[in-house]
Amino acid sequence: MMRWIKTPFWIKKCTPNLVWDIPQTERVVYLTFDDGPTPEITPWVLETLDAYHFKATFFLIGNNVAQYPDIAQSLIKKGHGIGNHTYHHRNSWHTSRVAYLDDITACSKTMETHLGRTPILFRPPYGKLKLGQPKQLRDQNLIPVMWDVLTYDWDSNTTPETCLKSITENVQPGSIIVFHDSKKAFGNLKTVLPKALAYLTAQGYRGEILPKSDL
Repeated sequence: MMRWIKTPFWIKKCTPNLVWDIPQTERVVYLTFDDGPTPEITPWVLETLDAYHFKATFFLIGNNVAQYPDIAQSLIKKGHGIGNHTYHHRNSWHTSRVAYLDDITACSKTMETHLGRTPILFRPPYGKLKLGQPKQLRDQNLIPVMWDVLTYDWDSNTTPETCLKSITENVQPGSIIVFHDSKKAFGNLKTVLPKALAYLTAQGYRGEILPKSDL
């Protein structure tokens, strides 16, 4: 099975309703974390980001927000961005269109209830959407965000060294990079994230949250 670490240019060109990167002239990078909040992992991620003065965007699972609202609230208090990652981590390819949209709506409502914010950014679990869904999401004022660099931090066959190399060899100004603040990914993340942040800092990058307009 083919694995893309760096999303090919032609895919970005063929999917104009999806956000893959945010071209920049400055050395800005957009770190993103999927699948949280997770009590064992997310607080550590926040401490590590603080140590390097990086901001990031967290795509949250609604069910996790309902279970751990205090952790979700801490993301906002620390100035990080948030986005919708469905309520039950649904795979669009295996879910009816109606049920999938219902799951997205449930996540948004949960975030509004517990965080006082309705997310504008959305990332599909597994990066999978059906034909026509990106436009459908935009019609509902949700911006579907994908990535420029995929670390595969959750994959037990990916070593920390390979995970780190995916960043150092592919990052460029405006890259959107995917990590996961999940138990599954922590084996790699605990080694890779501090080293990645140190590398990006040494290269003159700063980490910002994803904007909510002009995407």
